[in-house]
Amino acid sequence: MYERTEFFLKSKVGIKSGTQCWQSHIKVLAFFFLVGLINIDIATGQEIFGLVLDNSTHKPIDYVNIGIVGKNLGTVSDNEGNYKLFIDNDFSGDSILYSRIGYLPCYIKVDELRNDENKNIFLEAADYSLDEIVIKPKQFKEQVLGVKSNSKSINAGFGDNLLGYECGVIMKSKKTSVIKQVNINVSICTYDTIFYRLNIYEVTDKMDFQNVLREPIYITLPKESVQEEFQIDLRSKNIVVDGDFLVTLEHVKDLGEGKLLFCAGLSKKTYYRKTSQGDWDTAPVGVSISIIADVEK
Repeated sequence: MYERTEFFLKSKVGIKSGTQCWQSHIKVLAFFFLVGLINIDIATGQEIFGLVLDNSTHKPIDYVNIGIVGKNLGTVSDNEGNYKLFIDNDFSGDSILYSRIGYLPCYIKVDELRNDENKNIFLEAADYSLDEIVIKPKQFKEQVLGVKSNSKSINAGFGDNLLGYECGVIMKSKKTSVIKQVNINVSICTYDTIFYRLNIYEVTDKMDFQNVLREPIYITLPKESVQEEFQIDLRSKNIVVDGDFLVTLEHVKDLGEGKLLFCAGLSKKTYYRKTSQGDWDTAPVGVSISIIADVEK
């Protein structure tokens, strides 16, 4: 059996793959580019079915990221904690990471999971201890960071119903930022209702990010509310980030066929990963996600 991944760029610059879709429409410039066609052999494996549960309450945990770190093999549990994941025999020596904001990460070896009749996973709730707060007199000024393009001639985003797919842009800030609002400019939405998770990461290295949120933030809106721009008010969340940070949307719910594409600009990069726990990569256009924040002077 073969998994076929195609990459191509046409005159209206549409970049498409089997796991993601980047569509960019540039009216002035026309490029013709063919990157290639890749055929990948897939060996036999096993599909794992299970539940992710709270260790104390035994209640299901929704929208847990599940996958092998750095291998682009992953999924997300549904709203009742159910998950399924096909694991190729090549990954027998690896471990699966189960993680979600509010819980401690859990690693399970693939072979152990395959041999265990009970595929249910129990996660421990995280105890977020409060760091000592040192209050210093600081002055802040409201700023808008990120990509603010509202042109629909270039667009990029979620072209497939792929659980765990995530994309966003880095907000450049050398000092402390208090995040107040996220703004997103939409180019195309074919879903009747959208449901995504908002993530905010500190930049710890060039392609390494650490989520700063203490609780998940979900966005659910009807189609009529996402035709142009929509806003997410975060003032009640008290989100404070030091230095550069990455703001993303993550596809965590099976929405069926459809797509959600954002306006995009050529001056920034989009950071994305194909699956839960997968490696981050970049695309040469920046999706139109911006934030309003009070930034230290």
